[in-house]
Amino acid sequence: MSYDDVEIEDMEWNEELKAFTYPCPCGDLFQITKDDLKIGEEVARCPSCSLYITVIYNMEDFTDQKSKTNIEPAKQQPVAVA
Repeated sequence: MSYDDVEIEDMEWNEELKAFTYPCPCGDLFQITKDDLKIGEEVARCPSCSLYITVIYNMEDFTDQKSKTNIEPAKQQPVAVA
């Protein structure tokens, strides 16, 4: 069971760790990376204890914009053979 549910807006971006962080009761920080969020991970773990939190966020905010566009392959054109 998760220690708590935390909105991503309540977490802080830590440039050194390259992760969103949130204070853990043990004195360390729960951590989750942008890459974790992109693949749908919602659990931020504390590296110093067994606690973890569930991060509430909109996955669309972390997906690549390129993957959202529907790019269709070029249609094949008929070729006349002599």
